[in-house]
Amino acid sequence: MTAYRLVVISAGLSKPSSTRLLADRLTESTVRRLALDGREADVTVVELRDLATEIANNFVTGFPGPALREAIEAVTRADGLITVTPIFAASYSGLFKSFFDVLDPDALTGKPVLIAATGGTPRHSLALEHAVRPLFSYLRSVVVPTSVYAATDDWGSTGDRLTDGLPGRIERAAGELAGLLAGRAPSGPAADGGEPGETVVPFAEQLAALRV
Repeated sequence: MTAYRLVVISAGLSKPSSTRLLADRLTESTVRRLALDGREADVTVVELRDLATEIANNFVTGFPGPALREAIEAVTRADGLITVTPIFAASYSGLFKSFFDVLDPDALTGKPVLIAATGGTPRHSLALEHAVRPLFSYLRSVVVPTSVYAATDDWGSTGDRLTDGLPGRIERAAGELAGLLAGRAPSGPAADGGEPGETVVPFAEQLAALRV
């Protein structure tokens, strides 16, 4: 069975990072939801903190360093993305935006993307809708309906895993991403050993997959 290529992009700056923690929770839930339907995922995590210098150099020289090139290739080949940014000044971080600025403008066209963010206060939760979602819409991604924002107080949520609070939002968003991936053929190596291919699924079919 060919696995879906799932790339997780974390823009957390500290170590440990609540941004990476949220990314890991979303990844675990998505992989579990895929497994329930008999599907596998090959997960690659991109820590933007480790690429900051190469991203800056790329703007000056026009050429990516080895680690940045590897990350760009992983995103370009991905079947789906999970992206998590800390919220600074009511928007995504500069590092987060800079990474997507160095991608080819068509690299994310048609790819399912789950968007998420972390912040110190619930007041910044709308940044996902007025900043992050428009970014990926501009890049012509298929953004899942549920965005996930985790404020500091959300990490103490003890609600029902499937319905309440942060755990419920994680499960719902992961289910939506898994549903969109289920409407696509994995872009792994072809059976004859050829190069990876991509199957374009009509948008109506991708939306219908969310209802499964």
